[in-house]
Amino acid sequence: MLKAKLPVKHSALVVVGLAFFTDALVYAMLPPLLPEYARIHGLSQTRLGLLFGIYAAALLLATLPLGAWADRSGRRGPFLGGLVGFGAATVLFAFAGSFPMLLLARVFQGVAAAATWVAGMSLVADHFPADQRGKAMSTVFACANLGMFLGPAYSGWMSRFWSPRGAFLLVAGLALLDALARLTLLPRDRTAPAAAAPGYLKLLKDPAIRVYAGTMGMGAVLGAALEATLPLQLSRRLGMDSVAIGLVFTFTAMASMLVSPLVGHWTDRRGAAQPLRLGLILAACLLAAAPCLPTRTAVCAFMFALGGTSSLLMSPCGPALTRLVESRGGTAYGSVFSLLNITFSLGIMAGPLAGSALTDLLGLPAAMAILAAGFLFYLVPLARCRQ
Repeated sequence: MLKAKLPVKHSALVVVGLAFFTDALVYAMLPPLLPEYARIHGLSQTRLGLLFGIYAAALLLATLPLGAWADRSGRRGPFLGGLVGFGAATVLFAFAGSFPMLLLARVFQGVAAAATWVAGMSLVADHFPADQRGKAMSTVFACANLGMFLGPAYSGWMSRFWSPRGAFLLVAGLALLDALARLTLLPRDRTAPAAAAPGYLKLLKDPAIRVYAGTMGMGAVLGAALEATLPLQLSRRLGMDSVAIGLVFTFTAMASMLVSPLVGHWTDRRGAAQPLRLGLILAACLLAAAPCLPTRTAVCAFMFALGGTSSLLMSPCGPALTRLVESRGGTAYGSVFSLLNITFSLGIMAGPLAGSALTDLLGLPAAMAILAAGFLFYLVPLARCRQ
């Protein structure tokens, strides 16, 4: 009944926004639980990095076939199929009794995220014209940011007063609501025929596409490297427990919710290069400052700045790439968002692994300095990019 009352594009916006919120909520629940998982299962920093990295590997491997499926056969199939992986991940997180089970849960979570984000962003691009797309994409990103905002605090409190299992079992109810929305509100496909899909290699021949897709990966590296390394540092240096860590991570999502719509408006008016350039500079500054946070107040300010910077790096990428594809006469949005998923997954795989390994080897200050130099270096290809 609700579907009949909503315009088609608003129906797409509601179902994609709820799906993004649910996916981000579960993803964001993990960082505050890391110290407890490390204590229960005897995990090193490198193993915690692997726990983050395997999610990215699953996301990466699933993205290419799911993007091709979304372009050739429609968005509904992969979008609904993501429910299977999400349900499996939620159950495994609730009952994981060993490190291998946690890894398996992250694999299912990565596959579900690939299906949800590739098909979901394609649905938004299908149903909104170019002059409304930036605002629409900012709206669904805001839903994801709300999930990122609530997830850490929720899991931190649940870990203290109940258990990680209880936290994931309660989320199962939200997963059922997400499933109901996908089954009842999902609009019909508006996809291009298979012949219109240019293929990934053809897309990657365009240097602007490569640079903007790569910037999405840089944004993922920034957040993932800090998610994997900061919780243990905050626990050891400032005595922060899972609740405190969860609360400071909410500042990141809060800033993203506030900044993302502004960045979308900025991108629509002036293009993607300006916000991306500012984001790279701020990211380098934040990485350099990460080992020097003296108080909990400083940590909160740092996490708020991190959220705004992440939005500067990632929010412009989707609108910029869909505009590029349209300017070349295509509508292969599934392939475009697959590329963004690929670079995002490479970023969240490389960020925790590199950050954790460098921290174990050289210490946190040297590790963050190396990553900061990488962000500054990326200003060079961005300066050469012409949309």
